[in-house]
Amino acid sequence: MVYLDHNATSCLRPQSRLAVEGALAVQGNPSSPHQWGRRARALVEEARKDIAEVTDAEPKNIVFTSGGTEANFLALWGAVLGAADAGAPIERLLVSAIEHESILTTARDIQERRPEIGLAAIPVSGDGVADIDALRVLLAGGTRALVAVMAANNETGVVQPIAEVQELVHAAGGVCVVDAVQACGKIAVDFAGADYLTVSAHKLGGPQGAGALVMRDGAPFVAVIRGGGQESNRRAGTENVAGIAGFGAAARLCGTDDIGRLAGLRDRFEAGLRQRFPDAVIFGERAPRLGNTCNFALPGIAAETALIALDLDGVMVSSGAACSSGKVAPSHVLRAMGVCADLARSALRISLGWNSTESDIDAALASLEKLAARITARRAA
Repeated sequence: MVYLDHNATSCLRPQSRLAVEGALAVQGNPSSPHQWGRRARALVEEARKDIAEVTDAEPKNIVFTSGGTEANFLALWGAVLGAADAGAPIERLLVSAIEHESILTTARDIQERRPEIGLAAIPVSGDGVADIDALRVLLAGGTRALVAVMAANNETGVVQPIAEVQELVHAAGGVCVVDAVQACGKIAVDFAGADYLTVSAHKLGGPQGAGALVMRDGAPFVAVIRGGGQESNRRAGTENVAGIAGFGAAARLCGTDDIGRLAGLRDRFEAGLRQRFPDAVIFGERAPRLGNTCNFALPGIAAETALIALDLDGVMVSSGAACSSGKVAPSHVLRAMGVCADLARSALRISLGWNSTESDIDAALASLEKLAARITARRAA
């Protein structure tokens, strides 16, 4: 089997599996004061230090969540509610057009429930890069804005100009949410300029069901999930000790992967793609990209057809984000980049991870070539 869908979820690292198994043997609640509780608390706090290290933050800034989606939800709603309580309300939400659905849906929910808050999209270029000049114009209105721009896009791998975004937002008196779920572990993630930053375990080779919101000291915030006093009263609910322990183990391995090796594998795939399919389109190829990601289209071959054919060959890829209940539909990211609907319906994504190999790349190319030959023969008949 060939797995090339690491942006959906990366394969569980052996070190994370061992950490999860070890934590499952610890029976205590991390909020309990007795010995078993203290053992569980120690695992959570050790992982908190690991996440702080990989995001260049302080442990006290880390709030554990059930994943990236919850972290994004808490960041947006927590900021809006916190700013209102502090007497400096958010008046506009500015969200890049290529954000993850968890950001887009939450922003729309906030605007519907708080109609006094405006909502506008930050456009992107044809290569999928947030338009800094457009953001500058949007910020010129003089009202306080909450701006959400992801560090790197999960579908195209295009890296966003986060430092410029943060500088503009803070100069205008706004606050900034950075979804770093896909970027963390693949490029350097520096929390220093962000007010809120989100990460997720299973994109790093950790277990599913664990994530974190990283918050700047003093950033406006009101807890949305309330009950107990867990996570310093910022997110109620007993911590997922086993998931968090696995998250920490995966975070400790960030920087040990040879990112250049993955970029070389990606380049090998794209070179082979060009050789076999001269009309292939690679989205975002002129922009800085994560070294592990290639989003491409073979005109005339529907993504759904290709996904089924590759899967039958034991090659697992995707058609974009893995957040649509298995549906294959044109990507909102590609639409925002101006890609026509017909071409967008042919889009596929390969994404590499810590255990990807040259043979994986060669198998994917061979399967695509076989599919194209079969389609050509059928059309000729």
